[in-house]
Amino acid sequence: MIELYILLIFMIIGAIIAIQVKDLLSSVVAVGAVGLGLSIVFLILKAPDVAITQLVVEILALIILIRATLKKDLPFSPTGRWFLNTLIAIVFVGTFLTVACKAITDLPQFGYPAMRVAKIYLEKGLPMTGATNLVSSVILDFRAYDTLGEATVLFTAVIGVLTLVRKVGRKKEGKTIKEEDE
Repeated sequence: MIELYILLIFMIIGAIIAIQVKDLLSSVVAVGAVGLGLSIVFLILKAPDVAITQLVVEILALIILIRATLKKDLPFSPTGRWFLNTLIAIVFVGTFLTVACKAITDLPQFGYPAMRVAKIYLEKGLPMTGATNLVSSVILDFRAYDTLGEATVLFTAVIGVLTLVRKVGRKKEGKTIKEEDE
């Protein structure tokens, strides 16, 4: 339970940083850290399907936001901090591979359920729900709130993307738009 409090504090700090920082790119990265923390919270709460949905939506939203931010905000210089950037990239890749190896070795053997709940779904799903399709009965009868959460996350992401990529006004016939205005 303490890890949930630590992640909650991490997400609150990330949200405060996203609001207070003046650099737009740093704000986008802070929002991405909050979304990553939320997906880890979903994993801890044993909702891996919602965590995967949150992670996918977070990555796509982060890519779109960074793409929109780079044109407007980043004073890019190709020289200077190549050693620090290379070191950070190597540390990130090393950490990612270490965590991936640990996660893969902790997976159960193929054919054995990771949780006892899956065994209950398979044994008692048909008598408890009366549905002939076991997958539909699990999604609609046993996991309805998770399905609603996933649909809410996806709907919110679509609305956010539509808000970001919409045009401010319509282009009049015969008028060209400059690249800076897009």
